[in-house]
Amino acid sequence: MSIIDFVFSQRGLDLLRAVVIAVVGLLVARVGAGLGSRLAGRYFETQQVDLLRKAVFYGVVVLTAMSVLHQLGFSLTIILGAAGVLSVAIGFASQTSASNLISGLFLIGEKPFGVGDVIRVGETVGEVLSIDLLSVKLRTFDNLFVRVPNETLIKSQIVNLTRFDIRRLELKVSAAYKEDLAHVRRVLLEVAEAYPLCLTEPKPAVLFLGFGDSGLELQFNIWSARENFLELRNTMPERVKRAFDAEGIEIPFPHRSLYAGEATAPFPIRIVDDAGGGGSASDMARDGPSTSAPGTDADGDATRDGDALR
Repeated sequence: MSIIDFVFSQRGLDLLRAVVIAVVGLLVARVGAGLGSRLAGRYFETQQVDLLRKAVFYGVVVLTAMSVLHQLGFSLTIILGAAGVLSVAIGFASQTSASNLISGLFLIGEKPFGVGDVIRVGETVGEVLSIDLLSVKLRTFDNLFVRVPNETLIKSQIVNLTRFDIRRLELKVSAAYKEDLAHVRRVLLEVAEAYPLCLTEPKPAVLFLGFGDSGLELQFNIWSARENFLELRNTMPERVKRAFDAEGIEIPFPHRSLYAGEATAPFPIRIVDDAGGGGSASDMARDGPSTSAPGTDADGDATRDGDALR
């Protein structure tokens, strides 16, 4: 049979119709998915629009594939029966995927976060790139790609860092015990008032946390817009330090007191001079300064450097 005879035969015509159906079906799937996305974008959020686009595209592709197979002479009843048996087998073999799929539907319905939000899941913090039926894709701040299964998200605590427009910075501050607490509070509030990134409403606040080991422990609460939070967190400690230095407010460092024996007993001190002589503070006060020649002890005997150190 020649090529021309095959083209004009019944089988050739069926094959030609199948090719035309496949090409037209793919074009309809692409155009329909894009048009549906643009229309749904007016009423739904980004992740819902993305899921709708995928559903329209793959739905049209599946229908096109079934039409092509029917045009080529395959029985759809047998295909659907085989697909049902295969679906049951795959369902038993992929229970984890089914759990992720159901969890994904709950996430889409609950909407705890959206595409573009920054979330914290356990120790991972990143921007949401996509919300799919099986997993959520994140990009961390050090540019790493992280895939989190939906089942893990349903079972874990999720912190949405960008859900609201403003955020609060909690800055821990210490002041020495000799400082006036009212003065310290006034200086901190003046720093917040002079900084444009700090919001005036809600108002900044200074909370007293307690008497620490080395000083007065305070918490300085400042509010800022979400997009300015990182800059505020990096620059506010520097401004507080400059203000404390200008006002003479001491920021304490850890202090330790040493005692020997009883708490009120003095700590014994032995003073060793450059000449190698030595004695306790009380001996030095009673006997006066040593007049022995360099290199000799109190009796005039020669001493070694090592003995003087010991």
